[in-house]
Amino acid sequence: MSAGDPLFADECAGGVQDDLRQQIAELLLERVAQITTDTIAIFPYSGVESLDTDYCRRVGQYLAQLLAFAIRDGRVDPRSNLIADLHGVIIDRALSIERLFTFVYLTERTTLDELALDDRFGATSEPWPLVAQLVRRGSFDLLAAYIERTQLEPSGAAITDKLTTLHTRPLFDAVLAKEVERAARFGYPISLILFDVDHLSAINQQHGYGVGDKILERLGILIRNYFRQHDWVARHSEDSIAVLLSRTDAEHASELAERVRSTVEERLGFVDHLTESPVTVTVTAAIINVTIAVGDVIDTERLMADAETALERAKRLGRNRVERVDGYSGTEPSRSAT
Repeated sequence: MSAGDPLFADECAGGVQDDLRQQIAELLLERVAQITTDTIAIFPYSGVESLDTDYCRRVGQYLAQLLAFAIRDGRVDPRSNLIADLHGVIIDRALSIERLFTFVYLTERTTLDELALDDRFGATSEPWPLVAQLVRRGSFDLLAAYIERTQLEPSGAAITDKLTTLHTRPLFDAVLAKEVERAARFGYPISLILFDVDHLSAINQQHGYGVGDKILERLGILIRNYFRQHDWVARHSEDSIAVLLSRTDAEHASELAERVRSTVEERLGFVDHLTESPVTVTVTAAIINVTIAVGDVIDTERLMADAETALERAKRLGRNRVERVDGYSGTEPSRSAT
């Protein structure tokens, strides 16, 4: 029987599949440790966003158990303690959603590899197509429950801005604190960039608020393409976007900020179809480059305040420009503009 067979829906409601779900779940719960070990062996936990093996094992064990329960019950309760525990571990290291999805996908593949060898419902057995379908559906249910869990938190805990599809300000603030703490532990530079759309309120008033939203949506897509996958890009306020870069030298980070500014000027303009007149869209940016030595104490609120002050200064000096600050107000900064 294939997953697309019309009998599949009938069997989903029957005792045969309930039995199969129970058997699969029991086997997986017995083999959580093995599935976790096999998964983290291929999960890319090394790199700039360094995740140690013990941390990956904790995440992997939660995912393997949740997948087993998702298969057994046909759903995952987003309010369950296990989902809450997973959420706590993810927030602890600010594990990105992209990496979580990768982890779940690899857990799914490892689980299928483990089940494929079983005599009762392995790859050569009659129920195998249904088994594979249940595992894949279980991984989707797991992710859906986790995302729903993030929405059950207080409103400030949402992780994705619906308009720009970037991270939200609360998540960014949490990540900034973690990254600064990590930089002070290992001694490496960070750069914080703020981009602000020039005269967005005036554009909204003249051309309609839908136009302003479209600009922010396009800006989110454009900016995300300029930075590495492990850089953090978030909607900072109504008309501004924040970017956090780790282990990037100040010159390169400043060049990226300037390239974004010039690209916005070149590409985000539009034509007002009522007047047929072109409308230029620009951004003003501020970048704070901080070289952090081992043991340094950096106040992230002060760091963000410095970026906001530099952004206001850039606006006063004419907009559509980048204001660069090397250092922050906890030490003696040096300033330059491009």
